[in-house]
Amino acid sequence: MKAFIFDLDGVIVFTDQFHYQAWKKMADSMGIYFDETINNRLRGVSRAESLEIILERYDGTLSDAKKAELMEEKNNSYRELLKTMTPADVTDAVRDTLKKLREAGYKLAIGSSSKNAKFILERVGLLDAFDAVSDGTNISRSKPDPEVFVKAGEFLGMEASECVVVEDAYAGIDAAKAAGMEAVGIGDASGYAKADYKIRSFEELLAIAGIHTR
Repeated sequence: MKAFIFDLDGVIVFTDQFHYQAWKKMADSMGIYFDETINNRLRGVSRAESLEIILERYDGTLSDAKKAELMEEKNNSYRELLKTMTPADVTDAVRDTLKKLREAGYKLAIGSSSKNAKFILERVGLLDAFDAVSDGTNISRSKPDPEVFVKAGEFLGMEASECVVVEDAYAGIDAAKAAGMEAVGIGDASGYAKADYKIRSFEELLAIAGIHTR
């Protein structure tokens, strides 16, 4: 392995609650029931697909223009919440691990379906920590399609066999495997059978990378 590709939300930062609040505000404005259980179904999927899941409980049909308006409304609310993020929203363990991986010669990239990935990285002071960012602005298909990770590998100039993906969602692990890459499951994905490695803490990536900390 020569490169690590990280999902952003749920791995490097945690903005799930921001997503939930923004979607809830939009759903409430339309009189659509929305709760944490439905929100969990939105993890790792695109904004358009997320809206369709929410609209399963909407009694009626909406034009494409109205759907675009609702997605924009949600994203505006979400970005306002993201503005409250600071470097303190990234743990020392994450920062230290990323630093040690780079010092050991590994290439690092973000592979995220979010169109706000670079904005988030700027807010938390991590944009310079990665050699490449593949996100919702350069892909047309979301996970479990492998496109976001394939492009991340291309941006790094690496073969798929040289890349390891770190993911917290089953769809992300599926995408990594479909891209021909090894996958590390963390968080919810740490119990997923398809993950090549399963970790509980971010620092465990150093052992996978063969970096001895003692």
